[in-house]
Amino acid sequence: MVDSSVWIAYLRGDNLIEVELLTEALEQGAPVWLAPPILQEVLQGADSPDRFSRWDRVLGELPMIIADPLEAARSAAHLYARCRWAGVTPRSANDCLIATHAILGDSPLLHRDRDFALIAGVEPKLILVDVGK
Repeated sequence: MVDSSVWIAYLRGDNLIEVELLTEALEQGAPVWLAPPILQEVLQGADSPDRFSRWDRVLGELPMIIADPLEAARSAAHLYARCRWAGVTPRSANDCLIATHAILGDSPLLHRDRDFALIAGVEPKLILVDVGK
């Protein structure tokens, strides 16, 4: 699964290892998974109706991890609370929802957001793609 932090860097054309990994996966036809909150985060950054439509069309063709909404909401809220109880407060509750989708979908997460490393320290079921930094 690829987080919005990588998709945004990809769409900007940034020269980053995470963008290279995403580009390689897309070119090889490897499965690149999304989750609803990732799609939302990427699309809400569109700077025009045309760009929104184009991104929606392209991203809409990718496979989507869709968890039961009630289970995902409860699990994400519990994960966020567990992080706070451990002295870690993620900057975005959406990151806990994205992490929950990755966990429920049994999918490693490619990201550029420091909060996911903190979340993974609290929840070992969250597997992060090692980019060798």
